[in-house]
Amino acid sequence: MAAPATDRPHSGSPASPVAGLASYEPKWLWADCLAGVTLAAYAVPVALAYATLAGLAPVVGIYGYMLGGLAYAVLGSSRHLAIGPTSAISLLVGASIAPMAAGDPVRLASVASLVALLVAVLAAVAWALRLSTLTSFVSDTILVGFKAGAGISIAVTQLPSAFGVPGGGDHFLERVWKLTQQLGDADPAVLAVSVGALALLLLGDRLLPGRPVALVVVALSIVATSVFRLHEHGVVTVGAIPAGLPTIGLPGIRPHDVDGDIPLAAACLLLGYVESVSAARALASKHGYDVDVRRELLALGGANLLAALGHGYPVAGGLSQSAVNEKAGAKSRLALVVASIALGVALLFLTGLLRNLPKAVLAAIVLVAVKGLIDVREIGRLRGVSRLEFRVAITALVGVLLLGILKGVLLAVIASILLLLHRAAYPHVAALGRIPDTTRYSDLERHPDNERTPGVSIFRVEAALLYFNVDHVLREVLRHVDTRGEAARLVVWDLSTSPYVDLAGARMLTRLCSELATRNVALRLAEAHATVRDILRAEGLDARVGPISRQTSVADAIKAFQRAGVA
Repeated sequence: MAAPATDRPHSGSPASPVAGLASYEPKWLWADCLAGVTLAAYAVPVALAYATLAGLAPVVGIYGYMLGGLAYAVLGSSRHLAIGPTSAISLLVGASIAPMAAGDPVRLASVASLVALLVAVLAAVAWALRLSTLTSFVSDTILVGFKAGAGISIAVTQLPSAFGVPGGGDHFLERVWKLTQQLGDADPAVLAVSVGALALLLLGDRLLPGRPVALVVVALSIVATSVFRLHEHGVVTVGAIPAGLPTIGLPGIRPHDVDGDIPLAAACLLLGYVESVSAARALASKHGYDVDVRRELLALGGANLLAALGHGYPVAGGLSQSAVNEKAGAKSRLALVVASIALGVALLFLTGLLRNLPKAVLAAIVLVAVKGLIDVREIGRLRGVSRLEFRVAITALVGVLLLGILKGVLLAVIASILLLLHRAAYPHVAALGRIPDTTRYSDLERHPDNERTPGVSIFRVEAALLYFNVDHVLREVLRHVDTRGEAARLVVWDLSTSPYVDLAGARMLTRLCSELATRNVALRLAEAHATVRDILRAEGLDARVGPISRQTSVADAIKAFQRAGVA
């Protein structure tokens, strides 16, 4: 539940870290401390699970939560965003760095830290070049498909651990095939542990949302493993986890020693930044404050820099951990500092308790966590709203499954750009009719009760007129004119929804004027914007269609033509 308005941080523009500290209210301290401890309790099992998903030592995930959160607390602009490893980035890193490490676990850890360092560098460069707006090219439609594909991919990688079979395979289809062949060899003890953990996690998620249910499940599984000696019955555990805080230092490898590290870092940055900003905006909107998306780039870079120096792997802001932080009552980024301190205490004194944690429980935690990535309801809604966007989402989903998550990220970007270009290249050309009892005009297709003006065809293109869409627009207008039941004597073009017309657009209007003249139809232009009027006059179109004035409305153009005695 949201805090009362009087307890909320004040809304408005995101303040600098210093200003944010100066505006901190002492009454928030207890709420931030409680939220921080809750977040740490949530983070421990999730971090262990995600690090395992990335193919790294489980403790590395805790390093990312602890150090990434500290950096974001200083540099970030969201009061609720929680930074740490995410499921999608963990799978992306795990699938990509394994070939780079050639089976050497030391090199594997070094490559993972190097990628985090490169993410930090790229984020700093993007911040300096003000590239934060580039994320706008990745549409929500693409993300729906991409997240669903990533969720399914992650689930398939975890199912072998849940069934107690070896699994295997280099890509999605091969993993599915091997799993189906091995299902008959599933270990009953492992299956019982994973099903029990899944049931408890799902029940807890439903009855106690925002609470560290996973930590309770982890504790119960450790007790059960110790009491019933499940490790002697085929239940694999995580084993010894090194105690102590992470050492600070640069990765033991350089960028030129690894092929493909920079593209991987770029994909991690894109994926992490989009996920972070999406989560931050959602929570900021709920609580009535603003998020500085450019500063989020710098904060994400700082979080990955500290994670890299602590021998972690790339981190980002995730919606699930941020929702835990928010629901636990966090008022400011101090909650992240408290969470980092709590995680540090856990690393110093509590790692010995995790020795008997079954890997099947970690698999169950990941399976529950990625459940939120597969939004079947939203995919179904897309199908009902826009078949085009539904196909794009499915393309992103299938691309992730068949090409892998790294190429899936790139496919998501390309698909977003192609969707944008498709919309710009094939804009809607609306034939207009007069709204009854007014002098306003709107789309006849959407409003069939609108009144047609005898002998007059009125059009509006809901986009700028640019070189790559003018052929489509010209064909649509001429098709409307030629298929109209009665012969048109006048075409009025409403330019109010075309904020820009390039040279090709102006020449298309000139060509249209010539095409209509062969049909004994006149062309008039109305509602043109200032820059549009300038380029049309420069092209000499006013000499052919009459004055192009900011004062000419559609109704004015029709009346003037009728007064001239042509209609």
